Amino acid sequence: MRKRTQVAAAVATLVVSAGVLAQAPVYDVNGSSNLEQRVEVLERMVKSRTEMQHRLQEQLDTLQMEIDQLRGAVEVNTNELEKVLERQRELYLEIDKRVEALKQGGFTQSTSSSGSGNSVSQPANTGNTSSGSNLDEGEAYDNAVNLILKSREYDKAIPAFQSFLDRFPDSEYAPNAHYWLGQLLFNKQQWQEAKAQFNVVVARFTDSSKRPDALLKLGVIEARQGNSAAARSQFQKVISEYPDSSASRLAESKLNGQ
Repeated sequence: MRKRTQVAAAVATLVVSAGVLAQAPVYDVNGSSNLEQRVEVLERMVKSRTEMQHRLQEQLDTLQMEIDQLRGAVEVNTNELEKVLERQRELYLEIDKRVEALKQGGFTQSTSSSGSGNSVSQPANTGNTSSGSNLDEGEAYDNAVNLILKSREYDKAIPAFQSFLDRFPDSEYAPNAHYWLGQLLFNKQQWQEAKAQFNVVVARFTDSSKRPDALLKLGVIEARQGNSAAARSQFQKVISEYPDSSASRLAESKLNGQ
């Protein structure tokens, strides 16, 4: 009886062992299949992620191109705005000058000649007179300005302002004359000569309303000549010294565009 029990136990052990040994290869095969499936899943994930990255890069390239186009449009609009503001400043300057001349009796010639018959009808300014040697301070300045605003003879305006400054270097109109002359030379891309005139406004006429504009133009000239660091310095000076001016806003746009 005991022997039968021992034999039965031995047989059971062999059966269990055989079952374990029989199942082991099946387990290995299934494990290999799962590994292959996982590799395939990972490959699909990597492929999908790569394709997504390509699409994102294409979108970034498109956005960058659109940004460049917008920057170009903003630069064009900024340049146009600068021209408009420049014309407005010139007109305001001319209006202020004439109002001040009226206050100081700049037009007394017409009242003093009222008793001399037809002499009242003679104009004080002939417009195209370029020598100006027989004109007084106000007339000489008006003559030079009118060559710009009225007849638009810019080449004649340059010697007219130079003659005015030679005759009246300490005139109340001197800072404006230096600025006008600098602007005319700037338009002709005579950078060094224009810079010299704007520097006179900045250094000599610290209370002039044209000083912030002169500083701005100095920065623009430096930028045109490829001196980025010097241009930034001038623009930052405009912003720090004249934060509420139109020149400051233009300086900020120049800095942002660099």
